[in-house]
Parts: sequence; structure tokens; C-alpha cells
Amino acid sequence: MKLKLQHYINGKWVGADSGDTRTIINPYNQEVIATVPEGNETEAKEAIAAAREAFDNGEWASTPATERGAIVRTIAEFIERDKEELAYLESLDTGKTVEESRGDMEDIAGVFRYYAELADKDGGEMIDSPVANSISKVVREPVGVCGQITPWNYPLLQASWKLAPALATGNTLIMKPSEITPLTTVKVFQLIEEAGVPAGVANLVLGAGSTIGAELSANEDVDLISFTGGIVTGKKIMQAASSNVKKLALELGGKNPNIIFADADFETAVDQALNGVFFHAGQICSAGTRLIVEDSIHDEFVQALVERVKKFKLGSGFDEDTQMGPLISAEHLQKVEEYVEAGVQEGATIAVGGKRPEDPELQKGFFYLPTIFTDCTSEMTIVQEEAFGPIITVEKFSTEEEAVTISNDSIYGLAGGVWTNDTRKAERCAAKMRMGTVWINDFNLYFPHAPWGGFKQSGIGRELGKLGLEEYTETKHIFQNLNPEPINWF
Repeated sequence: MKLKLQHYINGKWVGADSGDTRTIINPYNQEVIATVPEGNETEAKEAIAAAREAFDNGEWASTPATERGAIVRTIAEFIERDKEELAYLESLDTGKTVEESRGDMEDIAGVFRYYAELADKDGGEMIDSPVANSISKVVREPVGVCGQITPWNYPLLQASWKLAPALATGNTLIMKPSEITPLTTVKVFQLIEEAGVPAGVANLVLGAGSTIGAELSANEDVDLISFTGGIVTGKKIMQAASSNVKKLALELGGKNPNIIFADADFETAVDQALNGVFFHAGQICSAGTRLIVEDSIHDEFVQALVERVKKFKLGSGFDEDTQMGPLISAEHLQKVEEYVEAGVQEGATIAVGGKRPEDPELQKGFFYLPTIFTDCTSEMTIVQEEAFGPIITVEKFSTEEEAVTISNDSIYGLAGGVWTNDTRKAERCAAKMRMGTVWINDFNLYFPHAPWGGFKQSGIGRELGKLGLEEYTETKHIFQNLNPEPINWF
């Protein structure tokens, strides 16, 4: 199936009304890989109008949940069928290794399958009534028109967390993928069309967040905004969404602590500390970039990390030997460099990395060496802010209480990890860590059944799990009096 590099609005593939386009580049070598239409408020409004009409006057919301679930399941089957093409496009677009992208496609198909199975499982709930001869029940109904804005780091995985529950619950939607990594989202909308989703139900608009995202957030015909991205943009969306008091689901990143106790399995903890950060060059909202190590093993642990990091193979995502690819763009590379410079200025010590690689084969790409900082303290910028790159900061602790206190010293609360062979200690820490997810003797594990989202400024609401489905519903109480009588008050 040829990739249709266009907007998808009201069941039709269309170009930009303005004629504007954007080039998409491969971050490995800066080669142009695609040219896509650059939409603006015009396309956004057209897509919103199509979604509004499809929800208010179409049949999707009233389609039996079993039928909607069957269509969502078909999308999962198509993703599995085309997973090699999708993995290729994802790695071409993002620079990540194709092996990572293949794993993503399995996860994405799993998300669609999970919500396909949930689609018809909530038939409502009968509740007690104080009135004799009456029926009192609680039902869930679709929210309506949903604006969905996805990030560049995991383009299709993040899209699946929004698309699948929205479709399963009978909503209509407008998706705006990141303007720099739209290719797999375009492809999955072709699969949505092939699966038989009615015109106007699922719409795709390509372009910048400053125009399309802003229109989705402010437009009063949109009932819900789901956004994954940075905290600054998330706050702007909250302000714009107040126009009609939209429902909001926001995942705004994290600065995620990973606590290593001396009684942990040393080799496994070292390995997982690396895995927790350096997949996709650290461009992961849940990356365990804030390493908090018990002082008695600190030096040995850091040395083990450094020796492993020195052996990392950087390169093309399509080279089977590559362990880490490039950063996403020149702008992001500069941002990461600025964070490293800030760390040095604030007194942290670079144990390894801290610069661009010197390998001639990597000079065209946006590569940065995996970096570890020691001598870090909680007030440092690199410890508090999300650099979104291949950087680990290491802090020390002496007691369990101190480890928990350090881990909670953040405006974020997305995720965290605890490594120890003492189960009670792990459970005590997990109970006190103010985060939406805490992993014990693991890190960066996701699956469709478990809710995902953060405390504090990491966001509002949850994706995945049953809660991820409920985000796309409104709760309604229906009361029926089977034997109505006059009150005779007036």
C-alpha cells in the first residue's frame, strides 16, 4: 500500500489549502525522506467540523460496542500484518533502532487488541435507589469530539494509546501528530480507513502545534484534549481549553528517580539502570535519568556504568549492531548540549561522555555520546529539569528515608524505580514515592492493562488500562420511576 502523505479529513485524503509543505528528515544523516502538507487553522477547523458532524448526526456513537470493538480489532490485525513497514518508517523517522521499532509495533497492536476486548464489557451499573418501584443505573457514554496531540519520540505508540480507547468508546477525533515524525501515523490512518471506520470519525491533520494544536485546544466544538508532550505546552493547552471547559488528559513528562540499594542484585541493577535511560537515546518520558545510589556502593556502581557506556555502539537504526541512535533534531541536540554545560557550570562532574562523538560516520547525524554526571545534588538544573537525552545524573544517599526524600524532590511525579532484595523495604519506598508508576526491581515496563500517568506536574488523567478507556467517557445517572405519583406540594 503506497503511503498517502496527506491530511485525512472526513474520509478523504487532501493536501494543504495553503499549498504549504514541510520536509521530513532522517536524524541519522539529515536526508529528506518525505514531504508532507503543512496544515493550519483551516484544515483544523475542517477536521473539527467533520468530527462534530459525525458525532452529532452520524451512527458511530450508537453503533453497538461489539461492532466498534471488531473494527478496533481489525486495525490491530492490520498493524500486525504491516509491522515491518511500520517499523521501517518509525526508525527512518525517529532514528531509533529498528529492533526497538519492531517491539513498538507488537506493543501497539496489543493496545488495539486490549481496547477491542474492553469495548463491550461495560454495560452500565445498577445502583440502589431510595424510591420504591424505580430503576437507578449509571452508564458511560462517549465524550464527543476529541483532539489528540502526540509527541515525536514514540509517534505511533503514543497515538495508539489515544486512538484505540477513543474509537472503542464511540468518540470522533482529530489527531495531530508531531510535525517532525508523522509517517507512521499517516500509515495507521490508512489502516483505519481500510478497517471501515466511517468518514468523519477519525481525522488526521499534519502541521505545527502552534497552529493546529492551538485551534484544537481553543475550539469550542472540541470536547476533550489528550496531549502528550512538554509541560510548557501543556500549561498553554490548559488555558486554551478553558474556553468551553474541555476534559483534559495530559502527560507532561518526568524526571524519574531510580533508587539503587546496596542489597540489590548488582549486575542486574547496573544493566537495568542503563536500559532505563539509553533506549532511543534517552528520549523517553519515563527514562530513569535520576539515579540515586546508596553511598556504600556508589563508586563501584558508577564505575560499572562507565565501563559499559564506553562500549556503546552508536549508528544507524538499521545497522543490527547499533545500540543507540541519534537525537531527533539539530535543535534538540543543542538543547541537550546546553543542559550538559549547565551541569558543568553548577559543579557536577562528567564521568563519561559529555560531547558529540568524533566518529566521522556520525557527523551528519544528531548524535550525542551517552553521558553520566556524578557529584550531583538535588538543586542542580540537570537533576530537576527534563533534558530528554542520553544523560544520567547520580546522587548518593545513606538511609531509606533520605532516598525517598530525594526521589520526591521534583515538580514531576511520572515514574520511579526501587532496586533491593528486601521486599518490605521496597514496598515502604513505593508507598511513599509520589509517582504514578513505581517499578520494583524493574524499569520502563509498560503494558496495556496498567494505567499510565503522573502525579504533580507530570499531568492529569491516565492512559492505558480501564482508566484509559474511561478518560474517553462521560458518566450519566439514569433514574426511572416505575410508579410516579403527584407530590401535591404546590
